[in-house]
Amino acid sequence: MDTWLIIVIVVVAVIVLAALVLGARRTQAARMEKRRGEAQQLRSEAGEQTRRAQEREALAEEQAEQARKEREAAEARVQRADEIDPDKDT
Repeated sequence: MDTWLIIVIVVVAVIVLAALVLGARRTQAARMEKRRGEAQQLRSEAGEQTRRAQEREALAEEQAEQARKEREAAEARVQRADEIDPDKDT
């Protein structure tokens, strides 16, 4: 086999290998970019979910406080009723 033919085969092999490596890197980069996008979307959804949960917690705390006040008012009325009821043993 002639020397020039061996050189051409080696050069072609190097070019093919370089193309394969470049293609693999591009594929990996595209995959990584897609995963970054998915991660960003998940973070965004998680942030929105956290915000809604905090709003619900605040509302629940408000309702619990209102219920506590209503219970205290009812207990005060029962106490007052007991104080003025002539049939209630003290």
